[in-house]
Amino acid sequence: MTEIIAVVLGVAMLAAACVLVRHRYWPPDPDEEPREDVAEYISMMVGVLYALILGLSLVSVWETRSSAQDHVQTEAGAAHQVYLLADGLPAARTEQVRTTMQAYVHHVVRAEFPEMVAGRPLGAEGWNLLHQVRAANRVPDSATPVQQATVQEVLAQLSTLDAARRGREADALDSLSPTLWLGLIIGGALTVAFMFMFGVKRNLTHVTMVMGLTALITFTVVLVYQLNQPFSGLLALDTSPFTRYFQGS
Repeated sequence: MTEIIAVVLGVAMLAAACVLVRHRYWPPDPDEEPREDVAEYISMMVGVLYALILGLSLVSVWETRSSAQDHVQTEAGAAHQVYLLADGLPAARTEQVRTTMQAYVHHVVRAEFPEMVAGRPLGAEGWNLLHQVRAANRVPDSATPVQQATVQEVLAQLSTLDAARRGREADALDSLSPTLWLGLIIGGALTVAFMFMFGVKRNLTHVTMVMGLTALITFTVVLVYQLNQPFSGLLALDTSPFTRYFQGS
């Protein structure tokens, strides 16, 4: 991050030095007409480049949120499938698998989601509960073919659940690059600042233009900020995929 800021500032200062040298040794003719078209071109380029940064930021945070939503739904669906498939196991194993899976879902809803809202890493308790589910999903050699097939299907669903859980943990800790945040803030300020470099005879028109542009940029940046936190904020994902299948969790 520091290196990027240093490079950007260095290039900007070099450009400023070039302008000063140009005006020092090749000053414009006093009779030369001001080149408003140059300022308009620069303003347009600033707007285009800022739009690219906004688009890149929005795509990045939207993909993270979509990924988090998919992982939560997949994890909840796999947990529900394990709960249902337990019917095919011996009676003692059925109760053990279901009880442990309910405990896992309760832990996810009551303990892990608040941790993700706070931006803290998850502990090992969830993985320990899944290990207990695997341990309960064992049948003796005398088990019927249906029971043995159920064991394999439960293992397949647990593999799906594991992958979704890992994805959810990664999504909770993922965040937009500080470089893009810097570009959003500085680019927004420059875009609004260029609105003051062009004379508009009617004050009301100028005020309306500046207010509209500023409000639109602010809304977009706030939207990026909210989407950047998939498990907290106004657009946060909730526990409904889990509580839909497991009442009382």
